[in-house]
Amino acid sequence: MPENSIETLKERYPEQVTAVLNILLESPYFYRADSEDDFRFLRRYQPEFRDFFRHWFGWELIMDSKCARVYKDRWVNQAIKPARRLQFRLGKRDECIAFMLLIEFFEKLLENNSMTVEDNHNPQFKFGDLLEYQQRRFVELFEQEQEKYSAEYIQKNILQPLMPKLIEYRFLEELKRPKGLQLTREQFIYEALPALSHYNTGRLSNSIGQTIAVDVTADVTLTPADDEQEDEHEA
Repeated sequence: MPENSIETLKERYPEQVTAVLNILLESPYFYRADSEDDFRFLRRYQPEFRDFFRHWFGWELIMDSKCARVYKDRWVNQAIKPARRLQFRLGKRDECIAFMLLIEFFEKLLENNSMTVEDNHNPQFKFGDLLEYQQRRFVELFEQEQEKYSAEYIQKNILQPLMPKLIEYRFLEELKRPKGLQLTREQFIYEALPALSHYNTGRLSNSIGQTIAVDVTADVTLTPADDEQEDEHEA
């Protein structure tokens, strides 16, 4: 490896290099808010870390001003079946569409609040606003099934099982509710986390029609905008 490799970097900053490598592998996304110092260190030495992951693993380091992750475009151990892989997976058609619509909703949040993905603060929203948006868009997509896609149906059968996955994989964060204050489900507040900006709305929107046509039992995984792989989609 070249002189300015991660080996040289580790000799100079052993604790910081070890910390960054561990953080990148401990969760799907490494946010600047997780550790400002470690994030700045990674950003400063991004070429060294990128070369390290490419050289030894064939992975890509994807990073912007608020979020970093490592991405692999294929699974080496074929003995581990897709259902057992530790990755963000959406198992049903409506879940896949709901995730795509969440990306649309996220971009509208930014636009309506005159924000960009570079802003220090992330947009927040009430669950009821997301539900209203999803219900309207599902009705637009499935004009012949308007009665099926009621707000109650979408909340119970689509968003209720999907929201925990979005929180687990750090796309959303549910904000703590004030003690003693009774809120309805629609009043729960969520923060849209920076990982949502890693998905290309244009590509996802073009895929909605294709997703509608797939079998509802088919497993679908979604790919970050930075990746151009089309054969095997993983998130």
